[in-house]
Amino acid sequence: MKTILAVDDQSFNLVKIEEALEDNYKVLTTAGAQRMFEILQKVSPDLILLDIEMPEINGFEAIRRLKADENYSQIPVIFLTGRADEISEAQGLKLGAVDFITKPFSKPVLINRVQMHLNVDEIIRERTEQLKQKEKEVRKIRNGIVQVLANMVENRDEITGGHIERTTLYTNLLIETLLAKGIYADKIKTWNITAAVASASLHDIGKIVVSDLILNKPAKLTDEEFEQMKEHANKGVEIIDLIINTTGVSDSFLTNAKLFAGDHHEKWNGCGYPKGLKGEDISLQGRIMAIADVYDALVSDRPYKKAFTHEKAVSIIMEDAGKHFDPKIADVFFEINDKFDDIRKSL
Repeated sequence: MKTILAVDDQSFNLVKIEEALEDNYKVLTTAGAQRMFEILQKVSPDLILLDIEMPEINGFEAIRRLKADENYSQIPVIFLTGRADEISEAQGLKLGAVDFITKPFSKPVLINRVQMHLNVDEIIRERTEQLKQKEKEVRKIRNGIVQVLANMVENRDEITGGHIERTTLYTNLLIETLLAKGIYADKIKTWNITAAVASASLHDIGKIVVSDLILNKPAKLTDEEFEQMKEHANKGVEIIDLIINTTGVSDSFLTNAKLFAGDHHEKWNGCGYPKGLKGEDISLQGRIMAIADVYDALVSDRPYKKAFTHEKAVSIIMEDAGKHFDPKIADVFFEINDKFDDIRKSL
């Protein structure tokens, strides 16, 4: 049985509502909005009937608070009002009410309006759940494709095994910490963070087109070979653009993937590649990945060097803050560098 919560400071209205609806619904009544919020902490009604003219907290202020709280924002609200002016109705609908019932109301009108909006709400919830399930399926497929592509890159590059998994975890840690500290939070809040973190796995996707002889050379690359290696940033962008153009989809995942792939070798001072971008002209995704990518390279063995200690890697990154790296992100990295070390050790 569905639950209706009626809020009205006139007791005779509450009695009338209860008498009209009690045969088909569980009806809860209260004389004010303050008490309504106390009830909502214990009960989740399927619909709220809300008076406008009430002392202390009127109906307009009450619905503002309801819609601002994610716990209650999806509950449909019908206003009960003695007002019949268009301005009040427009204001109520703008605030999120689904309907108005003018007082004094008749029993048939009340029953029909309540039933109609409960039916609509049920359809909306069913459709929303179906969309969520579809989204889960799409996400599962996408994550599978990402894993396959990332594995293709990693399997070709015998030297940097585990790099993609580690850098993705470092990137996630940096994003979470920046957000928690309010650094670049306005930009990060516009992202689908789950999609952004997943897309970081594709930052080296352009290496698919780099020669095996260069990827797996057991020595330091020549200048010419390094120029070819540097092309992986541009190639990564081209590959993701090809996916976007082929599918006609440019969602958060692909948008972020493109920025991670294209910008992670740019430097704060403009001396990076492939475009020589400088400062905040470099995407935030690229600036975050730059630290994750370099840290992992520093603490890993390479044919031309032994792995640096964690402490030495931290020192090198901090020395390059404001040159290679965004100084704000470098400072955050320094504050949480022990967590980077924990991830490194765990893998």
